[in-house]
Amino acid sequence: MNTSHVELSVPAEAAFARSVRMMAANLAVLLDMNVDDVEEVRMAAEEGFVLACATRPDACTVGFTLCDEGISMDFSLGTEPEDSEELELARLLLSAVCDEFEVDAAASRIHLMKRIG
Repeated sequence: MNTSHVELSVPAEAAFARSVRMMAANLAVLLDMNVDDVEEVRMAAEEGFVLACATRPDACTVGFTLCDEGISMDFSLGTEPEDSEELELARLLLSAVCDEFEVDAAASRIHLMKRIG
């Protein structure tokens, strides 16, 4: 498979979390991921969106990259970091379901990677 890139830009509002989740799940299906992996991609997309929205951007851009290894997601961040127990739980979940999880403040992005299998 060639590398494919899909970009989604949505308002940074909770009402748009479903759009991000559904796009991520659909792309995981395109990669022939199994049901468990698709569910983990869906959860990762939602939690990544929650973390990105907590930094209060006007909009959240999500870049999805599909390749033979799996799917990566990059979420744009705003400038107002927020810490709370809920966000700590999101970080913990992302660490558990993703093969890669990085918050890159210098690049203003969250990077997630879920490998196939």
